[in-house]
Amino acid sequence: MKPHHFLKAIDHDRIVSTIAAAEKRTSGDIRVFISRRKTSDALHAAGLCFTRLKMNQTPLRNAVLIFVAPVSHQFAVVGDTGVHAKCGDDFWREVVEGMESSLRRGDFTEALVHGVQKVGALLAAHFPPNPDGKNNLPDAVMEE
Repeated sequence: MKPHHFLKAIDHDRIVSTIAAAEKRTSGDIRVFISRRKTSDALHAAGLCFTRLKMNQTPLRNAVLIFVAPVSHQFAVVGDTGVHAKCGDDFWREVVEGMESSLRRGDFTEALVHGVQKVGALLAAHFPPNPDGKNNLPDAVMEE
């Protein structure tokens, strides 16, 4: 699928508001990134993107990236070391499996909202909100 078709098909406002709502309950950060590039390994590409976006520099190492490469029909969900230490591999598989069926049906917004909500619940359980309410990263659907 061409990235611009994917981007037109998603409800940006709903996804951004879901990110904002999830992040009000945690000091963790969630980003959704749509890649315009073809990739043979979404997990590797997501890891590179995670570092390039400096998501590995949050104070508690508690950021999560939902990475989608529509051209390749692939996606990945990656979290920093602080998050992974709290949840382990089974959690990531659950998030991916929960998103896969919606993506296959073409319900892209629902897939992304599900992923953000699931990640947000985990972050809220393990990383309480900052007392100052500071948000380390912007709440936006990013694309490149």
